[in-house]
Amino acid sequence: MKTELRVAAYAVCVRDDEILLARWVAGDGTKKWTLPGGGMDHGEEPVRTVVREVEEETGYLTEPTALLGIDSIRRSWLRRLGVPGDFQGLRIIYEARVTGGSLRNEVNGSTDLAAWHPLAAVPGLARVELVDIGLELWRERPPVGRSRRADPANG
Repeated sequence: MKTELRVAAYAVCVRDDEILLARWVAGDGTKKWTLPGGGMDHGEEPVRTVVREVEEETGYLTEPTALLGIDSIRRSWLRRLGVPGDFQGLRIIYEARVTGGSLRNEVNGSTDLAAWHPLAAVPGLARVELVDIGLELWRERPPVGRSRRADPANG
């Protein structure tokens, strides 16, 4: 079995009752809103990762202001030639504030659009689960930084 671990950092940027989101484009062309952020380069500090990724995807300079939590996902799949694969994604989620830059879309990246959305409109957006997890952590600020969604006892 092939195993893969991906560590990534994401930002929850909320101002004036709006959240900053980036639209992720899947390999099959499906588009869903997500938190701005992405994969950590080897040797990179997570705080630097989130600052770099938010700027790449939205054009904004940000300052992380709090560590909200860490989310872990796990997926199994069949790789080429029928070999099973096991993927784990470790997602570090920060609260961040915009300190500069200007809103723009990413070019030739994993996202194609960046925009502010009213918090009240988020439930109606086509979005990945990470948006809901990030907002839950932002609102509830659990002491151990773990979303209720990640707890099998709440499932």
